[in-house]
This record gives sequence, C-alpha cells and structure tokens, in this order.
Amino acid sequence: MCRLFETIRIEEGKPQNLGWHAARMRRSGLIMDAGCRMQDERCTMYDVRCTMYDVRCTMYDVRCTMYESRATYHVSGDWLEELIHVPENMKEGIVKCNVVYEKKILEISYQQYLKRPVRNLKLVYADTLDYHVKYLDRTALDALFALRGDCDDIIIVKDGLITDTSISNLIFYDGAQWFTPANPLLEGTCRARLIAEGMVLVRDIKPDELGQYQGCKLINAMREPEEDDVVSIY
Repeated sequence: MCRLFETIRIEEGKPQNLGWHAARMRRSGLIMDAGCRMQDERCTMYDVRCTMYDVRCTMYDVRCTMYESRATYHVSGDWLEELIHVPENMKEGIVKCNVVYEKKILEISYQQYLKRPVRNLKLVYADTLDYHVKYLDRTALDALFALRGDCDDIIIVKDGLITDTSISNLIFYDGAQWFTPANPLLEGTCRARLIAEGMVLVRDIKPDELGQYQGCKLINAMREPEEDDVVSIY
C-alpha cells in the first residue's frame, strides 16, 4: 500500500489544527482502504464516510471517534495529540512535524521550519496527475517543479483549471474577496478551515481568468495567509 503523510505546524511547542489533520487522515485512510473494518463486513462508504450499523467501527492508529448516533461521526484530534511529543529543543518558534502512515503510524519526525520564499509562479500543465491524497512519494510533483524555469514555484493546470502549486493550495484576490480553486489536487487542511470559516470562497478558475485577480497567496499547514505576501503569476 502507498505511504501517506501529514504535515502539522507546531507553534511554540503546541500542535496546531489537529482536528483538521485527524479528519483528513481518517478520510485518506478510508479512501486508501487504510482504516475502517466492520466486524461483520457491513461497512458502506458514502462520500468517504463510514455508515455505522449495529457494530462499532474498529480503527487502527488512524481512528475515528464515533458519536452515539449510528448515522453520524465526529473526528477528534485527541488521539493524534497523544502521539505527538515535541522534543524540548523544538518548543520555540515554528516547527514542522511530519507523520508518515499506512494502516498504522509509521514515523513521526520534527524539524525547524524554514519557509521557502515564493515570489513568482509559472503555469505548467498536467492533465494526468493524481495527488488526491497526500502521498509520501512526490516524484510526479517534483518533475513538474523542475519545469519552473526562473520562477520560484509552479501553478499546476489540470483539465483546463487552476489547481495547486507543488507545495500548497492557492487563494486568489479580486480586490474584494479571496477565492480558491474548486478542484485542487489535494484538499489541504488550511484551505478547508478557511472555507469553513467563510474567509475564502470556492470557484473554478481558468488560466485565462487569472488577469481578473490582483495576485494570489500560497496556503498550507505551515503557511497561514496573513504570513505570506501576494505572489505574481507568469
């Protein structure tokens, strides 16, 4: 089975947004058949949700926390927080935590975060690219990144629509509102949170519509929008 990973921001020793990360790990686990196993094999997935019958959902390390109602579920970040033990020498500033997993958590690592400057972006086209879950193998993304030329990163166009950069989701500003592409390669946790908070709206964005926007920002678990400058597109 393919290995997946999750990147979590540690700020002054405290993991951030764990509920969003736990939700994506659970969803990815279901998609990749990495988690939910009903004892009587009656687990039916609808929109990547586990529908409960009379038997409780038994997870491995990528667990879901169920409500008493059989038809609903809630994903808690508590189990993930229990697994993250920030080293003493990593409790100041911003730290990047990587969690590698399959059916179980395989590795948790920590490193001081150094944000790579991104000042400009180049369009590249990749209609066959698949990165709908956060694969540890980034070979295809790295090959596209190598096409950036003199730019700092790329904007990947798939099926005629703007998606993501090689490292992040995108938000675009039209002078009044921020928008994010409706069909990203990967649904990021920061993107999901900003949409849920009403800070960002979702729409299809085509390459020939980029002139309607004043610029864009890169967003991911490590890059909050208020911390980044507006980026130019070439």
